[in-house]
Amino acid sequence: MKKALVIGGGFGGCTAVHELKRLGDWYVTLVDPSNELGAGVRTRFYCGHPYTFGPRHFLTQNEHVYEYLLKHLDLRLCKEHQFITFVESDSQFYNYPIHYDDIKRMPDAASVYKEIGELEELYRDATFNLTTGSPLLERNSNNYEDFWVRSVGPTLYKKFIDKYTKKMWMIDNNSDIDDFSWSPKGVAIKYGGREGWDKAISAYPTAPDGYNSFFDNAALLCDEFIQTKVTCVQPHTLCASINGLDRDFDLIINTSPLDDLFNHQFGSLKYIGRHVEFSILPVEYALPKHVYFAYYAGSEAYTRIVEYKKFTCHSSPYTLISHEYPSSTKGKYYPMPTEKYRVMHQDYVGLCHSYMHNVGRIGLYNYRYDIDDVIEQVLNITSRL
Repeated sequence: MKKALVIGGGFGGCTAVHELKRLGDWYVTLVDPSNELGAGVRTRFYCGHPYTFGPRHFLTQNEHVYEYLLKHLDLRLCKEHQFITFVESDSQFYNYPIHYDDIKRMPDAASVYKEIGELEELYRDATFNLTTGSPLLERNSNNYEDFWVRSVGPTLYKKFIDKYTKKMWMIDNNSDIDDFSWSPKGVAIKYGGREGWDKAISAYPTAPDGYNSFFDNAALLCDEFIQTKVTCVQPHTLCASINGLDRDFDLIINTSPLDDLFNHQFGSLKYIGRHVEFSILPVEYALPKHVYFAYYAGSEAYTRIVEYKKFTCHSSPYTLISHEYPSSTKGKYYPMPTEKYRVMHQDYVGLCHSYMHNVGRIGLYNYRYDIDDVIEQVLNITSRL
């Protein structure tokens, strides 16, 4: 029987366990430091209120991946899901993505209309449309600040993007970010409905414990679940050190930081973490109808407030919210979207054996990847075995 090592028990690792055991003829060893699988997507409970580590709705434009998850979980569609942003300079909440109909409420609406008009005129004959988040616009921009100023003009950039991005990534200059394929959310300026997503499927499990059964079943399916960290992987091999023992495998599927696995040989990759604080409020709902969470684009220390019962449909006269604060010490959740670290990550990829596959946001060091992407990546890998 062939031996597979799965490093990490989040969505990618658990999907790998499900698929390898479905294929048969694989002895699967799953290694994760936690005694419960699911990482930040696992549902936990605070005073009876279910929550995850930040908002964890399932979002995809891939019908195949959606159908795959439906085989494992009952999901409800969240088509009504809206985002809002508090703009400190205006003392106002506005839709996000930026909505054209909100501009008239802005104190400097005339300047905003003028800038948008100038951009649309300047690029009238271009092969991309500035307000649709076109990949061609990404290729014609030099950095994150340039991308957004080209998309919406300097005034809207200052309102919605400038301070938010600096605090999210803990940087002083947004031009440091040179990968912006993960932004904007759908379109830069939205017309029509206020839902966050027009084309993508937005869904969430109907079970009170969310996705947990998917993770718990993976723990039962694997042949060996070791609650620890993989100390290292020997370069160009499938030999991993686990609890002081070197073990050989026929396949490794990795969802963890490569710099950790290769003993920081080329230096340390940079990640931004999160500190999350929870509060129960004495109201049934805190955010407006259909709004699941709110961004804060000003000088507040936090970036987002999440109201969990909007996802979970938990019944209570009270509501659980969380504040999210960027952190350089609380976890490795967001790979830094800069060329310096992407190049370093590729150096680490060069140390991987051809049968060592990295998946997900952390394994592939790419912020753009979400739950649906890591499922798709694992399905593609296992389909070729």
